Amino acid sequence: MYPFIETIRIEQGKACNLSYHNERLNNTLHHFWPDCAGIELGEYLKLTPEMNGMKCRVIYDGSGIKEISYEAYQMRPVHSLQLVYSDDIDYTYKSTNREELNSLYAQRETADDILVVRNGYLTDTSISNIALYDGNTWFTPSCPLLKGIKRAELLDKHLIQEKEILHTQLGSYFRIMLFNAMIDWGQIVIPIDA
Repeated sequence: MYPFIETIRIEQGKACNLSYHNERLNNTLHHFWPDCAGIELGEYLKLTPEMNGMKCRVIYDGSGIKEISYEAYQMRPVHSLQLVYSDDIDYTYKSTNREELNSLYAQRETADDILVVRNGYLTDTSISNIALYDGNTWFTPSCPLLKGIKRAELLDKHLIQEKEILHTQLGSYFRIMLFNAMIDWGQIVIPIDA
C-alpha cells in the first residue's frame, strides 16, 4: 500500500484549515488501520512566523508520520480544461499513488488540465475540486474524486452546494472555479464556453 499525504497551506506562520486536515488524516488512518492511534498534525509541524505562501507536505501511513517537507508554493496556471473519461478511477483517499490521475492527465491534449468524468458525472480536475456557477449559485459535484479540505470548508460556510452534475450539463453553467488546500476560492476561475 502506498503512503497517504496531506498538503497544507502555510500563511503567516500558520497552517490553514488544520482541523480539516487532521480530520481527513485520521479518517484515512482509521479506515485502513482501525486500531491506529490518532495523530494531531499540529504537534509535528515546525512553523515560524516568516513562513508565508508555503506548501507543507505530510506523508504518513499506519505507523505514523513518515516525512514532512516545506517549500514555496507556485500555483500552476490553468486556463483550459479537457474532459477525460474514466468510470473506474478511485481516489477516495489522498494517496501518494497518482498513477491513474497522471494517466488521465496525459490525455489533456493542448489544455492546461483535465476535468474527469466518471459514470457520466463531473468530478474533479487532476489537482483540485471544482464548483460551477449557474448565475446564482456555485455547485460542486456531490461525488468528487476526493473530498478536499477546501471543499469541506466551503460547504460548511455555505459558499457552495453539492449537486450531481452530468457532463452534458456543463454548457448550462457560466464559470468553473478550481480550488484545493493550496488554491484559494476565487484564484482560478475559467469561463465556460457552451
